[in-house]
Amino acid sequence: MGEPLKFAYWVPNVSGGLVTSTIEQRTDWGYDYNVRLARTAEDNGFEYALSQIRYQASYGADHQHEATSFSLALALATTRLKLIAAVHPGLWQPAVLSKWIATADHLTGGRIALNVVSGWLKNEFTAMGEPWLEHDERYRRTSEFIRVLREIWTAGEGGAEFSGDFYRVHGFDLKPKPLDLPGRPHPEIFQGGNSTAARRNGGTVSDWYFSNGKDYDGFTEQVEEVLGHARTAQRLQPVRFGLNGFMIARDGEKEARDTLREIIAKANRPAVEGFRDAVQQAGNATGDRRGMWADSSFEDLVQYNDGFRTQLIGTPEQIADRAIEYKRRGANLLLLGFLHFQEEVEYFGSRVLPIIREKEAELAAREPQPAPA
Repeated sequence: MGEPLKFAYWVPNVSGGLVTSTIEQRTDWGYDYNVRLARTAEDNGFEYALSQIRYQASYGADHQHEATSFSLALALATTRLKLIAAVHPGLWQPAVLSKWIATADHLTGGRIALNVVSGWLKNEFTAMGEPWLEHDERYRRTSEFIRVLREIWTAGEGGAEFSGDFYRVHGFDLKPKPLDLPGRPHPEIFQGGNSTAARRNGGTVSDWYFSNGKDYDGFTEQVEEVLGHARTAQRLQPVRFGLNGFMIARDGEKEARDTLREIIAKANRPAVEGFRDAVQQAGNATGDRRGMWADSSFEDLVQYNDGFRTQLIGTPEQIADRAIEYKRRGANLLLLGFLHFQEEVEYFGSRVLPIIREKEAELAAREPQPAPA
């Protein structure tokens, strides 16, 4: 609670913008646009940027840049922004990735992180000739994947040792290791999901747990369950929480709500329905039907990470109030998408963020902070 709320944005390295709609989106998936955007973001209160991972055309995303290379390029074009690259276990070998991250960490001064994505699009695996595991097996593989990375990055003399069902390393001695920086034992590992298996991983092996867009109660329920798993795990640091939200900040609430209605009215219905069929099949593959997107409506999926559910829509004051309430409920970071990235990131930095910081100061004065351990 005592730390300032952090902010990340979705890197538009995938064509089609952040909503599957024919509404105008003044954004671009190309490199030059993204360099300008990254520099604007780090000057307007953003600490992180998350590069999306898709390998082939799907549901409105006809073109895409690969996440790790694009993240490194943006990190080298900026000075403070931390880039989170999304990766898939099963398509990366963790020891190889550990080396890539160590090199990128040195090149960027410690500004590379990972978002480990267990996978929801079956065709991306099968089209490459890779096996498609059932839902809980994908998350079990992810757990091993993260544990291998951590073992390699922190192993002493003699190298890393790990023997699991999916991965094995024996005497793997990584040199150079990632930078030794205050406040982190290794580069940060983000991981998302909604299922019981994802929540277990979030509490036991991940540094950060990413939640899809949620209302207050939905987010609180996830935080409590993940923290329950964390209390029984041997962790290097406490788990932190990120929450996805699509921000529509306007001078008036009516203008913001009208924009949301127009986005949904102009939805690319075949693309949204195709995405819904694919992801809800994956979400419902869990035994308890708690998988990602299992209960998302058509309107929710127009923003493909349920970003409308977080309801960061309205005036700067209204959005700041919601951000503070999510912070009270455990959010350490808000991951934001926008309709028109460049100008809306600037608007956030000049109009929304100052109010959030004022309200954080009021919250700190009103609610006593725990004494240091």
